Amino acid sequence: MQKTARDMILSLALIVLAAGVVWLFIPHTDGEPDIKRVDYRVDLLTARRAASYPVAAPEGLPEQWKPTSVRYRGAEDEAWHLGFRSPDGEYVAVEQSAGKRSAFIEDKTQRAEKTEVTERIDGKTWTRYEGDQYDALVLEGTPGSTTVVTGTASFEELTTVVEALRTE
Repeated sequence: MQKTARDMILSLALIVLAAGVVWLFIPHTDGEPDIKRVDYRVDLLTARRAASYPVAAPEGLPEQWKPTSVRYRGAEDEAWHLGFRSPDGEYVAVEQSAGKRSAFIEDKTQRAEKTEVTERIDGKTWTRYEGDQYDALVLEGTPGSTTVVTGTASFEELTTVVEALRTE
């Protein structure tokens, strides 16, 4: 009986030792993931030449704003996307399309609801959308295209991006 208990304790110690060795060799990441910065200048120039509407991108954002994704789909609905990681670690995207406005807004805001709150930014009216996942600012009065600034960021950060938007 003593031999069986001793064998079980030795087996358990060996298993714990093996698990400790495995744990030492597995990389442990502490903190934020390293997200690569993308250069969107060429994509922006291409989209501006191809799109039937004025393509917007922020200019002069501080270095802490990290562009993380960019794409232009001209064949389907002339959809422009430019994604950023904000200084607070949140996601912000500039989304534009010549496609159907209501479907585009619903998709890009993750079904956020339109509010009665509007903001005048650089002489243009932007309507707030609030949702469980994303909030957004949607530009009003642009027939033929839809512009949405959306993401997990606060309205303050969304407004920062809207204020920096330029079309040429």
